[in-house]
Amino acid sequence: MAQARISAKANEGRFCRSSSMADRSSRLLESLDQLELRVEALREAATAVEQEKEVLLEMIHSIQNSQDMRQISDGEREELNLTANRLMGRTLTVEVSVETIRSPQQQESLKHATRIIDEVVSKFLDDLGNARSHLMSLYSACSSEVPAGPVDQKFQSIVIGCALEDQKKIKRRLETLLRNIENSDKAIKLLEHSKGAAAKTLQNADARFN
Repeated sequence: MAQARISAKANEGRFCRSSSMADRSSRLLESLDQLELRVEALREAATAVEQEKEVLLEMIHSIQNSQDMRQISDGEREELNLTANRLMGRTLTVEVSVETIRSPQQQESLKHATRIIDEVVSKFLDDLGNARSHLMSLYSACSSEVPAGPVDQKFQSIVIGCALEDQKKIKRRLETLLRNIENSDKAIKLLEHSKGAAAKTLQNADARFN
């Protein structure tokens, strides 16, 4: 009887220790789950700051190269450019880096996709219209919506092989490039319109004097 009581006591002790370890493990797992949510929130916040930095730099650059900037006096333009350069410098002091964990295959896919975009960008000055069409087909390959134009199927398969965060960055880069082309095109058209209007004014003036 005494032996049975000792055995029961020992078993009870083991059960208590086992239960205590399970509770402790459960609490630790719950803490890690909560920390995981905070880690993802941190990465999302850093990514948002990274994107805001890109947008600000693009907006400053757009103002510096706008048609309005060309139509003011040299003194005013110089003063505004100094302010724009100061803002550009302050923006660049913000360093944000969100590293993406990639497999070797994802790393190779990213390099391939980046190389394709860089090749299109290098041809901007040679043929702006063709570059725009090519970029549109690349952008359509990254879109989840039904594209309005052609889709570069080869590029699409390459992008699918990239990490999800890289897919988003590739799409954002293409959006920025397309906006830059659109702004450049508008500036060129405005410049051509201004030249045409100036030529017409000169012709009218010549006609009046002759």
